[in-house]
Amino acid sequence: MRKSRLNLFKSTSMLISVVGIIMIISTIIVVAYVGYSMVSSGITNEISSGTQYDELAELKASYSNLSVKFDSIKATYYAGGSDDIKTYNDAKIELSRADSAIQNVQSALDADKPSNEVDSRIQFAKEKLENANAAYNRL
Repeated sequence: MRKSRLNLFKSTSMLISVVGIIMIISTIIVVAYVGYSMVSSGITNEISSGTQYDELAELKASYSNLSVKFDSIKATYYAGGSDDIKTYNDAKIELSRADSAIQNVQSALDADKPSNEVDSRIQFAKEKLENANAAYNRL
């Protein structure tokens, strides 16, 4: 009877030791996977962010060029009648909308928003800039 209890104790303690070792190994694997995911996600986000900053710089440059074009013809339209001023101001509003969209992209990048949200804001800013450019071409 004593021997069977001793054998039962040995097998139970061996089972507990094996289960403990398996749990430690599985915990290490899970922690390593989570760490790897975080590092690779961080690297991917930094790469996306760099590209997004480049696109923001392009948007700002395009906006600046278009703004200079608007300023160069401003005097011509303000010298005309009220219809010319209204036409110019309507086109200038499109330029202001593009500027607002570009500032929205800048704020998203500054706030470290997710990459897909920043990309959608960049796309929206590009559309607004195209609308402003089309309004300028109609002048």
